[in-house]
Amino acid sequence: MTPLGRCTSGENPLACMSKHQNTGSPMLQTYTAKHTRFPDGHMGQLVEWPEVVTGRADLDEYRAMPRAALNAMLLAYRELGREIPPGNALLEQLPVELDRVGQTA
Repeated sequence: MTPLGRCTSGENPLACMSKHQNTGSPMLQTYTAKHTRFPDGHMGQLVEWPEVVTGRADLDEYRAMPRAALNAMLLAYRELGREIPPGNALLEQLPVELDRVGQTA
């Protein structure tokens, strides 16, 4: 269980993580990178933290970029004392038949 899993719903996630930091519990948080391919390259954005955006033309170079951007943003938020957005989002894909949009059942 992550430290955030032990936090109460009204508790500040950053304060909760700090509280559990020295307990020997791993501080693991999961973020989801959404990858979008464009004709001239790749763009990534974290679903849980939309301010973290990165991109590259080459796919191999690109794959390391979301993690590097996340690490940089985590450090910046810590230095500024800002609240780190919680991760561990539940994602669900919603299929839709585009030719049936707007039609009644």
